[in-house]
Amino acid sequence: MEAIDIQPWLFRVEPLEGESLSHFLGRFRRANELTPNRLGKMAGLGGAIARWEKFRFNPPPSLQQLDALAVVVGVERERLQEMLPPPGVGMKLEPIRLCGACYAQSPCHKIEWQFKTATGCDRHKLRLLSECPKCGARFKIPALWVDGWCSRCFLSFKDIVKWQKTTLP
Repeated sequence: MEAIDIQPWLFRVEPLEGESLSHFLGRFRRANELTPNRLGKMAGLGGAIARWEKFRFNPPPSLQQLDALAVVVGVERERLQEMLPPPGVGMKLEPIRLCGACYAQSPCHKIEWQFKTATGCDRHKLRLLSECPKCGARFKIPALWVDGWCSRCFLSFKDIVKWQKTTLP
């Protein structure tokens, strides 16, 4: 009897507006029960997925790498590029930052929150938070945001807006 090479099928995950690559990769992996290493192997990218989930884009993903990822996740390369920082924009790897008002409208981590120049949310005129205002725990990388709440005290990210201070005009 001949062995049949069965190709795995994957659930599609649609990217959200402004979503960071880290958050998208985490959602895709959970929907398909994949580890970062397994997704990296499927795309022929090795350990790149684990690096990208931590906002380590030095060197930035090449077009060939994004093409390979696009085939596996079923999202066009151009859309994946939108989840990355624009060329020349500095990124803060840590701390992970969040706007509760934005999260309440669209439950995802926005790439713009990690820009070095970002101190607040332009839409809501609120300061970005880097730790839970209730318990002080730093936010985990967005790829690990499963339920949209603090990993220590379970405060909902949507409720964090109550503690955010306004930014100066």
